[in-house]
Amino acid sequence: MLLADKPSDIPQGDALLDAIERLRKERNAVILAHYYQESEIQDLADFIGDSLQLAKAARDTEADVIVFCGVHFMAETAKILNPDRIVVLPDLEAGCSLADSCPADELAAWKADHPDHLVVSYINCTAATKALSDIICTSSNAVRVLESLPEDKPVLFAPDRNLGSWVQRQTGREMDLWQGTCIVHETFSEQKLLDLKQQHPKAKVIAHPECEPHILAYADHIGSTSSLLRYTQESGFDSFIVATEAGILHQMQKKSPDVELIPLPGMDDSCNCNECPFMRLNTLEKLYLCLRDLQPRIELPERQRVAALKPLERMMALG
Repeated sequence: MLLADKPSDIPQGDALLDAIERLRKERNAVILAHYYQESEIQDLADFIGDSLQLAKAARDTEADVIVFCGVHFMAETAKILNPDRIVVLPDLEAGCSLADSCPADELAAWKADHPDHLVVSYINCTAATKALSDIICTSSNAVRVLESLPEDKPVLFAPDRNLGSWVQRQTGREMDLWQGTCIVHETFSEQKLLDLKQQHPKAKVIAHPECEPHILAYADHIGSTSSLLRYTQESGFDSFIVATEAGILHQMQKKSPDVELIPLPGMDDSCNCNECPFMRLNTLEKLYLCLRDLQPRIELPERQRVAALKPLERMMALG
């Protein structure tokens, strides 16, 4: 919330939703929301998706303003793809532990130590890191991206070691892995998973590949958030233990109201460790303010933006 604003300056309740709708039309804005956003933001978004779906939506929009309800690297991706549009993020502090784990200068040094390697970067990284990459991937298409590369070229994979390790197992391709992790997906408890499996013996375990290998070992289905959502709709099963950020449960329940969804807790009982604290920084009030003020805006140096665009386009060219 902007410091200059008093609570009385921001509409409340239905008036807040009406004000957002009015500003959306006045600004010719599109609201993009990740599956991990709060449910009330998901419910008013023009488009909801995972990183790949949102990147495509950002690329294809004809709106003048893109409101990205997600985290900073996602809004940067929208700006990389749409240099002439205004891109705003409700809370500029909505960062990402995984993106932060791979500073561009450290990646540049790693790359310099391996001059014959291709650099594959998970989309959960900064624009500066993307600019150093040969191709970008998401959890939806990481296997396809790796399979598209020449077999004789060694690969550096950044920044998520768990996604990289899972891709290695799927493709048989050896890679050097950056040792980054997601603070949500690395904290899931194996013991709590075993307890839940005992309590719900018919439940299928579904997990995001950012999870640690000891969690993935129990999974009946591993995939991106969109893949997990489809599995709950199409698999024919009616009970699921869900090992990813809890925000996806809202869409799962909307799409399949009769299924049982059991979120996997983190190891610490004193916190909501299966919720991303950065994603949850975005609120309806901040969404209203960024539409009203067109701030905070995402801006990138043009040279960096162009360099980051190339590996994104290589990924998107794969379909």
